[in-house]
Amino acid sequence: ALDAVRDVVVLAREDERKIPRLVAYLVAHDGQALPDEAQLRAALAQSLPEYMLPNHFAVLDAMPLTANGKVDRKALPAPDMSRSEAGFAAPGTADERKMAAVWMDVLKLGKVGLSDNFFDLGGHSLLATQLMSRVNAAFGTEISLRAIFEAPTLAEMTHLVAPTRVEPLAAAPAPVESVESSEGHPLSFAQQRLWFLDQLDRHSPLYNIPAAVRLTGKLDHEALAFAFNAVIGRHDALRAYFESAGGMPVQKILPRLEVTLALNDLRDLPRMEREARVQWLMLDQARTPFDLQTGPLIRAGLLQLGDEEHLLLLTMHHIVSDGWSMGILVREVGVLYAGRAMGATAALPELPMRYVDFAHWQRQWLSGEVLERQLAYWRQQLADSPKLLALPTDRPRPSVQSQSGASVAYAVPAEVHAKLLVLGRKRQSTLFMTLCAAFNVLLARHAGQTDICIGTPIANRNRAEIEGLIGLFVNTLVLRTQVDLGLGFTTLLAQVRGHTLDAYANQDVQFEQLVEALQPERDSSFTPLFQVMLVLQNAPMKLELPGLQLAFVPGERVTAKFDLTLTLVEDAQGLHGELEYNTDLFEPATIERMAGHFTQLLQAIVEDPERP
Repeated sequence: ALDAVRDVVVLAREDERKIPRLVAYLVAHDGQALPDEAQLRAALAQSLPEYMLPNHFAVLDAMPLTANGKVDRKALPAPDMSRSEAGFAAPGTADERKMAAVWMDVLKLGKVGLSDNFFDLGGHSLLATQLMSRVNAAFGTEISLRAIFEAPTLAEMTHLVAPTRVEPLAAAPAPVESVESSEGHPLSFAQQRLWFLDQLDRHSPLYNIPAAVRLTGKLDHEALAFAFNAVIGRHDALRAYFESAGGMPVQKILPRLEVTLALNDLRDLPRMEREARVQWLMLDQARTPFDLQTGPLIRAGLLQLGDEEHLLLLTMHHIVSDGWSMGILVREVGVLYAGRAMGATAALPELPMRYVDFAHWQRQWLSGEVLERQLAYWRQQLADSPKLLALPTDRPRPSVQSQSGASVAYAVPAEVHAKLLVLGRKRQSTLFMTLCAAFNVLLARHAGQTDICIGTPIANRNRAEIEGLIGLFVNTLVLRTQVDLGLGFTTLLAQVRGHTLDAYANQDVQFEQLVEALQPERDSSFTPLFQVMLVLQNAPMKLELPGLQLAFVPGERVTAKFDLTLTLVEDAQGLHGELEYNTDLFEPATIERMAGHFTQLLQAIVEDPERP
């Protein structure tokens, strides 16, 4: 059936829902007719695994060529990848329509069908958590995150919440209630840990969250300052400071806080001097410590680089914010800026609660039977886990762990990224699970160790009412994997998938509670429970201000919380990020080699996932 094909090129292209799909472009031999899609797919299935089969086929008269005679991939036309109405089954019952409405809200889609798979439509663990909380609210159920993975189609999920099917999985958490204003409020568990670490080192910038955003276009400085301070006034966490009362910390909330958005005009400096000055100011902003006892714990400044070019420098302490919170701040500033700049009053929906309400609630709920049930899982999962991942280092490990760090940029080739997505979908696994399994293999090969613990942050926004709050909600999970290098990758992926879902089901136990409960042997030269972290950033982050083009500007990395951290971001440009490392342990060349090894490993995995 393939004899009629003269030329073929396969590319990964996004469909109308921004999901990468494999597209095969075909050119037939002169005078020959190509088989239809079904015949092509059947013929390819004889020699290719299912995840490598093209999703779409496009027939061309000839391949577009560059001046030097190579295929011009950028000139290949975009095929019609819209869904066929013939295979679309619309929701029919009232419950199906209600479920579809929840899906469309979470996925930001205009239409979903009964046979649609949540993860094929772009769902991932973070969105699945949002879906879980909203489905439970809409149907009065208490389904688990694992249930969403095991019943991922709209029809299956609707059947899952039917009254005759719902079984109580656990007592539903009590609602978060507003607490009276007082002189001092308790800290959340995560805040308490950062407060304690700050007491040990009062001048460390390790938990600063810096960001630099380039603004190109005509900027309304007054409108930006107004919007920025309006968001601070809206979220109590950004007005918090921390004092000690009877040896225990309390957080207090300033009734009002106005941060000056000072303008530093650098336009008159020569270009080289201006660029050096910008880099120094970015670094100074990022490494200047905050005083938790007095606040404020947020600061910002504006650098003017040209008549229509500015750089916004923003830094918050982690005790009042996290990555998800940064997305909320950017989004709300955008809404308020647009209204102010156009002379209108922009209204944001009233927040359902304050962060101090959440901290009170967490202290009451995450205790007793609830805490012990989740701790029992972690005690079993991490029993006798290795205290150190013995990666070979370039220098001896210091007796006291340093925080000196640097990073190297890393990107996954576009076609490998697309194939990883396809492989994950076939195995009912998210991209994070697939990357985590592969990262385990990399670490096992480098460390010569098969029992591996990796840390990973989780947004911990598993209640609908806290999705819009700025504050510290993120938690750290420890994922333990037994890597058998003699087995195929898909076997390892199944293990990682199961452990990840179990960890999500017990995510409420804060990392600091876990360390206190497990009492691991402490060593000042490395962090307890894990020394390597994997981060896949998929928290909502949309940079938009009317009349302006916005882009994040990466800053120089000068600290490292762990021996090694792989951070990846998935966006329209693909999968990219950095490998952060402790400079007292590793040379840059070592980390660059490790990054190259990871790329080779990912390429081998997508080519043959059953290979040992």
